[in-house]
Amino acid sequence: MTATLTTQIEIDSGGVAWLAGTQVKVVEIVLDKRAHGWSPEEIHFQHPHLSMAQIHVALTYYYENQVLLDGQIDQRITAARSLARKSSDPVFRNKLVAFKSSV
Repeated sequence: MTATLTTQIEIDSGGVAWLAGTQVKVVEIVLDKRAHGWSPEEIHFQHPHLSMAQIHVALTYYYENQVLLDGQIDQRITAARSLARKSSDPVFRNKLVAFKSSV
C-alpha cells in the first residue's frame, strides 16, 4: 500500500500559516474554536467551503505550534486595540454621547 501525502499548510513570507489553496489563515480556524468553542463539525457547518480534513489539519498545525500561534494572535489583538485607541477621537465621542442624550 502506498501513502500519498500532500502539503496542506503554506507559510507566507510573513510567517503566517494558511490552508493551502484557500484564503483562510490557520488562526482564523483557531479563533473560531477559541472564541465560540466550536467543534470541527461546527466550524465546517460555518465554513462549508472547507473540508473536514482542512479543518483538522489547521487544528493539528495549531496544537503542534501553539506557543508560536498564540503569540501571533496576542500580537494582533494588542495591535488592533492600540489602533482602536489611536483612531478614537474622545472629543467626537463625547459629542455623540451628548447628542444621543439630548434626543
